[in-house]
Amino acid sequence: MPVIRFVREGRDVECYPGENLREVALREGIELYGLKGRLGNCGGCGQCITCFVEVVDGSVSGSLSPRTGVEEQKLRRRPEGWRLACQALVQESLLVLTRPQVGLPDAEALVAAALLQPLPAGPTAWPAVELAPGEPAEGEEEPGANAGQVETQSQG
Repeated sequence: MPVIRFVREGRDVECYPGENLREVALREGIELYGLKGRLGNCGGCGQCITCFVEVVDGSVSGSLSPRTGVEEQKLRRRPEGWRLACQALVQESLLVLTRPQVGLPDAEALVAAALLQPLPAGPTAWPAVELAPGEPAEGEEEPGANAGQVETQSQG
């Protein structure tokens, strides 16, 4: 599984490939928003541009999905490594700096420390689910599950 290393928070979080970066961060209690963003975020539609993150190790190509059209428009005057968490899908392990617009006094030291421990590459596809022979897939009924049942109608 890919690992997202949140530099500011000092946390590593596992996720499935293809998961939305914003959803993973919020699920894990990672604070993406400053005060303005907490009060008026768009809920992940890419319109408020308050869920900025910076992909720290820019040399890792393919760690996130390509920028969306919304990102290209909204991040026009922002650094190339910045992304909107709500628009980015995690493909491989990466380092992320949340709220890069706020700055971080010892950012270089934190990034250097985060880079010392290598990140696992992680798979690039969802894990396959193995079913036992004859076991129905999720949402399917077992063959013959309703056999022998007789429908009764109430007469009124």
